[in-house]
Amino acid sequence: MRPFRIGPYRLNNNLILAPMAGITDRPFRAICRRLGAGLAVAEMVSANTALWGNRKSLRRLDYRDETGPISAQILGSDPLLMAEAARLNVELGAHIIDINMGCPAKKVCKVTAGSALLRDEALVARILESVVAAVSVPVTLKIRTGWSPESRNGVRIARIARESGIAALTVHGRTRACAYGTAAEYETIRAIREEVEMPLIANGDIASAEDARRVLNYTGADAIMIGRAARGRPWIFRDIAAALASGQTYDGTTPTLNHDHERTPPRDRLQDILSEHLEALHSFYGTRAGVRIARKHIAWYCRHLPGAAAFRQTINRTEHPAEQLSLVLAFLDQGPDREAQAA
Repeated sequence: MRPFRIGPYRLNNNLILAPMAGITDRPFRAICRRLGAGLAVAEMVSANTALWGNRKSLRRLDYRDETGPISAQILGSDPLLMAEAARLNVELGAHIIDINMGCPAKKVCKVTAGSALLRDEALVARILESVVAAVSVPVTLKIRTGWSPESRNGVRIARIARESGIAALTVHGRTRACAYGTAAEYETIRAIREEVEMPLIANGDIASAEDARRVLNYTGADAIMIGRAARGRPWIFRDIAAALASGQTYDGTTPTLNHDHERTPPRDRLQDILSEHLEALHSFYGTRAGVRIARKHIAWYCRHLPGAAAFRQTINRTEHPAEQLSLVLAFLDQGPDREAQAA
């Protein structure tokens, strides 16, 4: 474990929450930071500001009362629009601008955004230079290792990023063609570390302290970014931080590192975390939307617990915040003590 710096911002550690559409909203970022993430990157927003008037975009651009540094991610393919989106995000309170060149979604790639940009290195350079010149805050970049296994160009993109003034580079260890269907590879990240001098963040298939230690040691990256493994497990950051520092989890127990992705905290702690998260979602989104958005988070929190499948059917029928929270707490009170299960 070590501090990590992006531009003038010295983070508490080198564990970062990845931006995930529909997941890393303000409530989830807040709880992940409280539970040990050194930085939590916001959901991506389109560089086309004409789309910012809808409710979803307005919520994603709402950084009020959020503790910093705030990292806002923008998505697009037009250098001028990307620059303008960066400027507006800074005006709204962002301290760091992150550029998305890693999203593999078809609807993103078909408009030559996200990971589709990796096929056009000249355009990559124009976008990076435009955004860096437009704002006074650090600009970071997130990429995949290339468009396909046959055309991995992560090292060349990293050189372009360094020359364009990018403050830190995150690399997801898959190509766009790989989506999430194959295991992440870290050879490309290691090659970038060996050939390009810049702050480097490794991403992909990191779900435990053992994973984090192995990836950091193999790639030489300065930090790691955790995405899907944090769904329903916001404590993963504190758990990994404690394990890397001392060989123990944050609650003082020693996990079997091959399996600590299945750990849950003691029952009372899980109840406190879920209560905090659900109440924040209900407040942020309002009653109707908050209850519905909370359902997927509840499913992730409870997926390893006995009876989770049947409980999911029950929780998906409720429409009231108080009832939703009550049902969750009652479910967690059933069965053997969760602390015994987690040991």
